[in-house]
Amino acid sequence: MKILNTKNENFSKEFEEILGRGKVDIKGVSGIVQKIIDEIIEDGDKAVCSHVEKFDKWSPKNGDDLFINTADMEKAYSNLDPELKASLHLAYDRIEKYHQKQLPKSWLDFEENGTILGQKVTPVDRAGLYIPGGKAAYPSSLLMNAIPALVAGVKEIVVCTPTPNNEPNELLLAACHLCKVSTVIKVGGASAIAMMAYGTESLKKVDVITGPGNIFVATAKKLVFGEVNIDMIAGPSEIGILADESGKPNYLAIDLLSQAEHDEMASSIMITTDEALATATSDEVERYLGILSRSEIARKSIDERGCIIVASSMDEAIDLMNEIAPEHLEVVTKNPFELLPKIKHAGAIFLGENTPEPIGDYIAGPNHTLPTGGTAKFYSPLNVENFMKKSSIISFSKKAIEHVGKECALLADTEGLTAHAESVRVRLR
Repeated sequence: MKILNTKNENFSKEFEEILGRGKVDIKGVSGIVQKIIDEIIEDGDKAVCSHVEKFDKWSPKNGDDLFINTADMEKAYSNLDPELKASLHLAYDRIEKYHQKQLPKSWLDFEENGTILGQKVTPVDRAGLYIPGGKAAYPSSLLMNAIPALVAGVKEIVVCTPTPNNEPNELLLAACHLCKVSTVIKVGGASAIAMMAYGTESLKKVDVITGPGNIFVATAKKLVFGEVNIDMIAGPSEIGILADESGKPNYLAIDLLSQAEHDEMASSIMITTDEALATATSDEVERYLGILSRSEIARKSIDERGCIIVASSMDEAIDLMNEIAPEHLEVVTKNPFELLPKIKHAGAIFLGENTPEPIGDYIAGPNHTLPTGGTAKFYSPLNVENFMKKSSIISFSKKAIEHVGKECALLADTEGLTAHAESVRVRLR
């Protein structure tokens, strides 16, 4: 694994390359994606079926063929191994409990002059969830997207997932049953995003689309934003680790690889103040690469997009990691909570050597749909509020409008909006 040192002359150039890890060639695929979207807007289910035949290698006859029967979901759930079913329920309960704490509240504020101001929080009517299903199927992503929508109070949840060769993932179907999702559609990629965003003969359009996906999914979400809301534009998965001399090389190495095995574009970056730890961790990465089931994917990720940086101090290490703004950040130091106030940008922060990133992927409770590629500087993890919206509440009494009406009308006059001004003044006469 590449080991860089902040004292090296060319480190600034090397670090710039790290910061550019999240750049994906959306321009390169936007024409293809826009064509897919336009075809679905124009031809609806017919276009979707054509795309499924082309990309997923099976031939739906019409829109109805794209939907999975709820009985099949219930059967998949019933056939689950008891231990796996118990694990799924444990994850569900922990994720639900965490997200219930996020619920925003409606409120009203009363002023003495009769003014009432407030906020009304309501869920969206329909949410569309995209769950990947290409290189691997991710039932955990279904839980992470469906549960906050359920906690928010969304009544209709639509799930789109690709099913190559028309073979749905049984565990994903079981998770859909557990989450009481009744609409599951066997469509992936940009076609799924367009279908949910614009609707077809067989599907009513949704209000918000969430969930991770490849570059075609990310590009489609960007192009339909405004027609519907979206959670974020997510890229390849990534992990950052801050470690001091107390870190265990085998722990750190396998944690770096936990993201590298996702796909070849994943980024695994560790910053440490201990040069010996950097070397030992690199050696452990090599050892583990020889035994992983997805070693070919992980090796390409580590070779092309992974590195270990040796910093002069922990403050320097933290500054560099804040610039990186990783999706997942592990803090593996003697006193990790002491560093927490200094960490400004990260999707999820894992504190202590016994808190590996995968515990957050499945069962800790917080959402694993996180900002990538440095966007943790301005995006938040998927949460309950992604499935809700806020309305302002305003009520003025006669006394209240007399108190501020003159000033309001003056501001309207200044902007040349005479009807605005008169709308207020007529109530002051």
